[in-house]
Amino acid sequence: MFAIIEDSGRQFKVAPGAEITVDLREGLEEGGSLKFERVLLANGGGDSVIGKPAIEGASIAATVVSPLHKGPKLEVQKFRRRKNSRRHTGHRQKYAIVKIGDFDVPGLQIVEKKEEPQEQAAE
Repeated sequence: MFAIIEDSGRQFKVAPGAEITVDLREGLEEGGSLKFERVLLANGGGDSVIGKPAIEGASIAATVVSPLHKGPKLEVQKFRRRKNSRRHTGHRQKYAIVKIGDFDVPGLQIVEKKEEPQEQAAE
């Protein structure tokens, strides 16, 4: 079971229990809830539900694990030779880590895989 969602112009392939890193939003608290309503595709193990471009009425719930997670520091240097011109700037993006919960997709059939019996080796 998985889905493809869109958030802040990026697409994520998510499954229940997976943790993803999304752009920081105002007002997030640890343990708080978040809802992704732009679901592009959902698969329940059988048939898929595909949106045009998004599935109407679909949403995926998530809980906030870490409301502030900092990305790597990026350093930007501009240098023009023989002109005595140098510029040094930096940037560090802020993210939030969320854990994917329940899927609410209309028309999605969830197929549970049956456990196959393990064969015992003949001696």
